[in-house]
Amino acid sequence: MAINIRKDLNVRYRLLQKSIEEIEKKLAHSSEGRINVREEHGNSYYYLFENKTYVKYLTSEDSEIIAELLQKNYLKKVLQAMKQELIAIEKMQKIYPEKLAEDVFDQLSDGRKAYTKPIVSADDSYAQKWMDTPYVHKLFKKGSPEFYTAKGERVRSKSEVIIADRLRANGIPYRYECPLKVGKKIIHPDFTILRMSDRRILYHEHCGKLGDHEYTEEMLTRANDYSQEGIILGDRLFYTFESDTTPLNVKLVDMIINTHYR
Repeated sequence: MAINIRKDLNVRYRLLQKSIEEIEKKLAHSSEGRINVREEHGNSYYYLFENKTYVKYLTSEDSEIIAELLQKNYLKKVLQAMKQELIAIEKMQKIYPEKLAEDVFDQLSDGRKAYTKPIVSADDSYAQKWMDTPYVHKLFKKGSPEFYTAKGERVRSKSEVIIADRLRANGIPYRYECPLKVGKKIIHPDFTILRMSDRRILYHEHCGKLGDHEYTEEMLTRANDYSQEGIILGDRLFYTFESDTTPLNVKLVDMIINTHYR
């Protein structure tokens, strides 16, 4: 499984640094004191302390100070956990090897590569081989409109041009209308996605004619076919939608890519 752990560690490290900075700013402007919470018979009782000294019992009228001080306590615990993780990542970065198993084959000479079968491949090699594997495309009807992506690939709509180009711009390997056996049927998902972080295959369907009753019924049938095959919405299956009055939301496409396809 070709996961770029070093890259992921660096990303996580920067995220923690930024989060720690933001939390410390919030704590610097928080109120003094702390809340002691006592749970009894299914009820919660809140007591205000300052410098270990009991101040008063708080009621629902004090909800703002209760929420603020409990949030402060929570942020302190999160801050401590983040700092501990930051130290662990720093240690891991120092000992993590520069050369990974996936790199060994790519660093061989051409003469050695010619007679060597790689056990694991680097991400770029794996993705390119996956994309280059031939398959039978779904045929276009004669006379149907022609739409082409930036790399010259024919698709069926302007929206699919946008989706394909956004995938390519983000370095997401995909196949357009690659056949998939679902039960006894052969269907052609709009986009078959290779998620490189875990080399998992995902599917993206763009539903572009929601105002067409026959088309909508067909998409519902396909959604059920996916589910029966174990391809579940939100896990390996994702949708975008549009109708005559509601165009494709490009920001949503980017959100799906960044959240699920990396």
